[in-house]
Amino acid sequence: MDPALSGAELTALLGRGTSFHGKLYFTGRLRIDGQFQGEIRSDDVLVIGEGAEVTAEIDVSTVIVRGGVVSGNIRARNAIELYLPARVVGNLWSPSIFIDKGVKVEGSCTMAPVEPSKDPTKAPVSAA
Repeated sequence: MDPALSGAELTALLGRGTSFHGKLYFTGRLRIDGQFQGEIRSDDVLVIGEGAEVTAEIDVSTVIVRGGVVSGNIRARNAIELYLPARVVGNLWSPSIFIDKGVKVEGSCTMAPVEPSKDPTKAPVSAA
């Protein structure tokens, strides 16, 4: 079993070969292995799998990126975990950030408490 899934059951899956554009709000644990473009918000866990292509402003409790490409800012109130072969183009905000050796990140990392935001696009953004 995938370590990103151990101990917790998936609530929803956007599998390979699927594409979604828009605003996504969810509860539970969501895994994206397909393409997503827009905005993602939750008080729970987002898992981005290998092969995923996510272009979004993300504001959730925890983000686990197991691979794929994420373009956009990530705000996580608990933790951000990036594992090889992930690639992130955007800024990271979380009190806990783990970046596996070899993961490519283009942007800034801020390790500090993150308050829930009604609009994560209003967070300070540095030129990357």
